[in-house]
Amino acid sequence: MILPKVRDPRFVTIRRGGTLTDADHHLLALWAAVCAEHVLHLFETARPEDPRPRQAIEHARAWTRGEVRMMEARAAGGHAMGAARDLRGAARNAAYAAGQAAVVAHVAAHELGAAAYAIKAVRAAVPKAESEAAGRRECQWQRDRLPEAIRELVLDDQRLRNDICWSAFDC
Repeated sequence: MILPKVRDPRFVTIRRGGTLTDADHHLLALWAAVCAEHVLHLFETARPEDPRPRQAIEHARAWTRGEVRMMEARAAGGHAMGAARDLRGAARNAAYAAGQAAVVAHVAAHELGAAAYAIKAVRAAVPKAESEAAGRRECQWQRDRLPEAIRELVLDDQRLRNDICWSAFDC
């Protein structure tokens, strides 16, 4: 479970009664795509013939440019998560990160899903003794790429949802 039971109005667009601007919604999707793409190789090494996670990341970016509709990006996210079903570890989490990035078009709060699954992927890709340190490095790498316009929003979201995101944001 990565979404809160009660939706945070900061992650609901203005036209739907929240406070999120379209520009910031797009920045959240682009940041989620960056997080997912950073670990995509962990999936592609295991399943080089399966394009679904990469296509999901491409759909997230295409949505921000107005090239695909929200429903198309959301469907691509579902397909990426389907690619994860029979996998375990780093490859599975990397595919989930890509899927979460694409569904930010539908629900902006999935931005943390992409980031958290990317951190889980990195943790799973290294020996257990190195897992926590690798996760902290990935978390910091992600934070270093946060656009200034959404930085405080995302950092606050990480503080609020860290417990339901496997404590991935302890960095």
